[in-house]
Amino acid sequence: SETTMRALFDLCTENMMAMTRLPQPVIAKVNGVAAAAGCQMVAQCDLAIAADHAKFGTSGINVGLYCSTPSVPVTRNLGRKQAFELLMTGDMIPADQACDWGLINKAVPAEDLDAAVDEMARKIASKSPAAVALGKDLFYTQIEEGMAAAYERAGTAITCNMQSVSTRKAIDSFLGKAPPPDWPDRSN
Repeated sequence: SETTMRALFDLCTENMMAMTRLPQPVIAKVNGVAAAAGCQMVAQCDLAIAADHAKFGTSGINVGLYCSTPSVPVTRNLGRKQAFELLMTGDMIPADQACDWGLINKAVPAEDLDAAVDEMARKIASKSPAAVALGKDLFYTQIEEGMAAAYERAGTAITCNMQSVSTRKAIDSFLGKAPPPDWPDRSN
């Protein structure tokens, strides 16, 4: 029924938005085909790394179904012309093209996929969790605002961030006045 279908798509939307609301970045790891909702999931993730043999597309159009919900994150990650082409042709694009178009961060040989994702995750995990959470929230909030409002929000965010004890310790460390903070303890 229409009510059941709408409830399903509302739940899918809530799941997509939950990834954006998490304080930690979400990394997609793609080792195959990401079509329609799979392509949506990749586009919705904060970062994406794929095996070089992976393929991506919004293929619903091939069976008379415009990929409406996948179009939301796809149009926010790709240039307009590339997004429109992907959504209107139903073509599957290879990983190198998906990287060139901005759908994924990088394509690596399949045997290096796990290591590449782990390296990205470790790199981010080595940073201040408070700064990462603040940055992710600011990234998604300000990108939807006009430039003046975005700068206002960014100014407030950096002012708050600079007040953190761990941030002040990190700045002092950078300036050679103190030992570096221990971000992994997740205290601040």
